[in-house]
Amino acid sequence: MVLVYNLSMAKKNMVNWEAREYIAREKNAAWYVCFGIVVVGLAALAIFMQQFTFLLLIIVAAVALVVYSVRPPRVLHYSLSSKGLSEGNNLYTFGDFKSFGVLNEDNHYSIVLIPKKRFATSVVVYFPETSGEEIVDIFGAHLPMEPVKLDVLDKLVRLLRI
Repeated sequence: MVLVYNLSMAKKNMVNWEAREYIAREKNAAWYVCFGIVVVGLAALAIFMQQFTFLLLIIVAAVALVVYSVRPPRVLHYSLSSKGLSEGNNLYTFGDFKSFGVLNEDNHYSIVLIPKKRFATSVVVYFPETSGEEIVDIFGAHLPMEPVKLDVLDKLVRLLRI
């Protein structure tokens, strides 16, 4: 009888939603011109210093960044239950994280999961404002909530509109 109760509670406390994997920032022609100037400048510096491996790195990084910047973000399906957060086929259990926080970036809300492991990356999950209270309540039942801020690298990425 207890097992049936737990299963019904798990279904009751389950939230499903879809969201983009990241916030796509608009880039105009000036952004690509500036990017090209920086890449050509770094390539000229690498050629002048005869650092051909550095030149190869610049070319590969520039191509990867352009491909990444023109690719639209995927829409991912999320499911939150008493087991943890499912992102497609990936399951992030609550035991892997020490806390969570909520960020609001340009009216886009996200949960930031802070990992227990020292060098593990945090997990950022965007969610619709309409489901926000329910999502935060489920996370709050399993993890302590901490204020989170963007680190220096995140601020640089947003400044460069990557």
